[in-house]
Parts: sequence; C-alpha cells; structure tokens
Amino acid sequence: MGRQRSILSQIPLNVRANSVTQKKNGIEISWSDDHTGLYPYDWLHAHSQNRYGESLEKPRLGPAKRTAPAPRRFFDSGVSSDQSPRVSYEGVMSDDTKLGTWLQLIHSRGFCLVDGVPPTPEATKGLLERIAFIRHTHYGGFWDFTADLTFKDTAYTNEPLGAHTDNTYFTDPARLQLFHLLSHTDGSGGENLLVDGFAAVAQLRREDSTHYEVLTRYRHPWHASGNEDVCIQPSAQAPVFSIHPDMGKMYQIRWNNYDRAPKMDWSVDEQNAWYRAARHYEKILRSKEIWQKLEPGSALIFDNWRMLHGRSSFTGKRRMCGGYINNDDYISRLRLLKFGREHLLNNLGNVRNHLDNPYSFI
Repeated sequence: MGRQRSILSQIPLNVRANSVTQKKNGIEISWSDDHTGLYPYDWLHAHSQNRYGESLEKPRLGPAKRTAPAPRRFFDSGVSSDQSPRVSYEGVMSDDTKLGTWLQLIHSRGFCLVDGVPPTPEATKGLLERIAFIRHTHYGGFWDFTADLTFKDTAYTNEPLGAHTDNTYFTDPARLQLFHLLSHTDGSGGENLLVDGFAAVAQLRREDSTHYEVLTRYRHPWHASGNEDVCIQPSAQAPVFSIHPDMGKMYQIRWNNYDRAPKMDWSVDEQNAWYRAARHYEKILRSKEIWQKLEPGSALIFDNWRMLHGRSSFTGKRRMCGGYINNDDYISRLRLLKFGREHLLNNLGNVRNHLDNPYSFI
C-alpha cells in the first residue's frame, strides 16, 4: 500500500527463502513466513552488494541509460546577458518536456530567465506552482512587495544588497528563488546581481585548499531576528560550504554576512583562519559578479544553494513579486521528469554517483 514497508516487528528474525524463481520481470522469492516477494531486475541491479556490503554496481553505458545530469557550467563576469539560459513562459506552462528542460537548466547553470511572463502576480505565482507548491515562511508565501520595510530586512529597503544566499537561518534553506519585476517607476537603479558560488568555490580551492577546508569545517550560528515576533535559528550550526555525506562533494553554500550570529565555540587562531578564508572567498565572489537589469515580463529563477544574489541601490517605486520552492519538491519534480517513476522506484536508497542514478541530481 502506497509503496511503503510493512512494520519491521512483523518480520521474523529467522525468516529465510524457501524458493527462488526467475521470472520475466524479476526474481520471485517465497519466504518462510508465508509471503511472496517479486524483486525487479533493475531494482536488484541498483541495490546489489557483495558479502562485505560493498556495492557491485557498475555504470551501465548503453544508449538507453545515458541519463547523467548535464555538467554544471560555471558563470562569471565575462558572461553577457544574451548568454544567459532562457526559456519561454508559454513553453514551460504547456509542455512537460520543456518544463523538464527548464528545471535541468536551473540545475546545471544555476539560474534561468523565463521570457514572456505576463507582468502580473497571478501569472508569476502560476509559474512557480508549475514546479511545486510555494514555500511559506515568516515573509509569507508568494511575495508581492515594494521597499516599504514591511519586514525589518534589508531586502525591503532601497539600499544596495551585497551577494548573499537566502535562508541561512533555516535548518533547510529554500532551494529555488524567483524574482519578477512587475514595475519600476519614477526612478532608476536596482540592477540585479548574481554570482556563481560554485565557480568561486572551485577557484578558492585551486588557489588555497586550506581556505576551502576552513570554510567547510567551521560551523556558524545564523539567525533572523528583525521583527519582534521572529527569532529563527537553524537546529544546528552550519558551515559556509556543506559537503554531501553520501556523495562526498560540496552541494550547498550559506553565505550571508547580514545573518551571521555571534560564534562562541572557537579560538582566536580559528577566528583569524576563518576570516582570512572568508576574505579570500569574498574577493573571488566580487570578481565573478554578473549584473542584469530585470524587466517586466522576464522572471529570474535561481538555485539558492549555489547562486548568490544581490542588487544595486535604486530610486523610485519598484514592485517585485516571487517566492521560494523547497529543495525536496524541486528535486522530486526534476527527477520524475528526467528519469520516470519506475526508474526512481528501482533506485530508492541508491546514493551511488553514476550515470543512471537519480541521486546524481542533488
């Protein structure tokens, strides 16, 4: 029922296989507790182990299995606006194949522009919901805001914002973030800033691996406490660079100087080491800035775990709308569109990084 396991205590500790039969679509096993299980060949292949519990899995490179994510392409200040990944609103709203292409572009490039979006909150909200439900936070669900300081946050001012990631103070920061400029009247400025944090990490690691290790190792407290009824902190301190415990690679950046709380559990030497590393990383970030002027009708969506964003100061009245999408909902949608449900089910729990493994999308 619902692709869920039976209660563990109902399985006898001394259960054994009475018979094993090879079927067309899998291996059928009759167990000693009077139940029969059918195990598809693809599922067995994905979960095969030797007697030491090590994987026997080998990448299968046949034509039907070349399903690896597109290599991540880094972006820096040399990229012009016409090189930015773009899709059409009409396409992603009407065609699941084009929707899948959009989500893969976000994953591989870090961001994507959607052209032809009607400059209304309703159309923008529908675009986000084409992926998944919109995440509700202390800022609300779908945003439609001006610089009126509704929330005590620099985002709700007309001041410049340096490159940062959002939600560092959440245990699970939102993965996707979308902005759509609906109007900007009686003023100027407000260019949007993007920086490929992964590209900056790669350069940092080449230039000084110790600085990379420091920003990976030292964990920080983060907070959101601007409004009287809010004091949000993650359940545990987190580093600037998070390493995936199964895949063994860096997969998430938390970089937001506005939201760092005082850290107590480190020595003076450790503090000096961290600040040297942080200054080095910030210098690289500044060298990779991409500035774009958003226009009504073109929505910007980006991977908040990878891309840092900001803006220049502005004058006049600027109306912006958008929202967040959770990581799990985005990745679920992406994997289903890319691999199909059957392949996902056959690879549940398979965290090996090879060509036909859905977990390679993290």
